Amino acid sequence: MALKKIVEVTGLTKDFNGARAVDGISFEMFEGEMLGLIGPNGAGKSTTLQMLLDLTTPTAGEIRIFGVPLKENREYILGLANFSSSYISLPYSLTVWENLMVFARLYGVKKPKEKILKLLEAFEIADLKDVPTRRLSSGQITRVCLCKSLLNDPKVLFLDEPTASLDPDMADKTRRLLKGFKEDNGTSILYTSHNMREMEELCDRVIFMDRGRVIASGRPEEIKERFHGADLEEVFLKVARKR
Repeated sequence: MALKKIVEVTGLTKDFNGARAVDGISFEMFEGEMLGLIGPNGAGKSTTLQMLLDLTTPTAGEIRIFGVPLKENREYILGLANFSSSYISLPYSLTVWENLMVFARLYGVKKPKEKILKLLEAFEIADLKDVPTRRLSSGQITRVCLCKSLLNDPKVLFLDEPTASLDPDMADKTRRLLKGFKEDNGTSILYTSHNMREMEELCDRVIFMDRGRVIASGRPEEIKERFHGADLEEVFLKVARKR
């Protein structure tokens, strides 16, 4: 049986003031797959994610999610998707609970109180539910954002360096939680990180970007073999130091 395509990107391009950030990339992500997006700073990863979330309009190319064009089906697609990043902020005047309740209502989550409490406990921040967001550390905010990203049991999840602000213990627990969520729900996850060990551990396939282009894609073992690297970190260093 052929794998179901969840995300299809064709010829995706983005220019900013004459500079090309993403240069005609194409790739697919399948149902239940965790797909890694890796590359040096400035490779175009974040811009690609922003286009997939319809936060930035492509200069050229097409994005199809769940088999339909993103541009014409934005509300439907984003209702079934979610996103988290270590670099986004939440309204500082609201408590953790209030922030999550706002998003739960936006997504039409059934039994939102139960869902929120379950996620807060999973990420070990239930004791912070009544704390204003402005008082949280960067790692605590990251965990709140991860809770937000799982509220609606998304069918496709976009994660931008979700463990960057976490200590090693919480990062390990988060990886286990995300793997379990993917396996239990069949969710497709696009994952960016500069932690190459993390990418090898989590990802079914990886896409390697550099200077806005896809320079390699495949299973981690295939990427290591192609670049003659013992691990993805060695491959990353080879590419970055040839720039």
